[in-house]
Amino acid sequence: MTAAVEGGTFSLRRARKGDLPRILALLADDQLGAVRESVDDLAPYELAFDAIDADPAHLLVVGELDGEVVATFQLSYIPGLSRKGSWRSQIEAVRVSGELRGQGVGALMIQWAVDQARERGCSLVQLTTDKSRVAAHRFYERLGFVASHEGMKLKL
Repeated sequence: MTAAVEGGTFSLRRARKGDLPRILALLADDQLGAVRESVDDLAPYELAFDAIDADPAHLLVVGELDGEVVATFQLSYIPGLSRKGSWRSQIEAVRVSGELRGQGVGALMIQWAVDQARERGCSLVQLTTDKSRVAAHRFYERLGFVASHEGMKLKL
């Protein structure tokens, strides 16, 4: 996917291991990520990258603006028995560089992810967003997502 945006040409591609430092910077560039992420030891991130990259049910994506990584997300495909045995797609870890927020880059990414899910035969696209991310809630609602479920997590 390639699109003209303010400031240049935006494109999406499969992430490469060499993108990890920039991806981690994007993940850490918000109030929640700043306390969750630490790039002092890249080993756990490299192991996670290798697992994601090796599994055809997962895709780590980066967005580039004129060749510079400025966005990222993960797209996963999950089989299930409910909904008549349908597949669903899970969108995770959506991040757009601060200077590009509000310029349509996130919407381009999510629309691409939804299109990929359709092509893969999924009947549902789902995501979670932290309750404190009120702006993100509005963003996803504008794109047609509905807060239909209450998500729960158990930290291990």
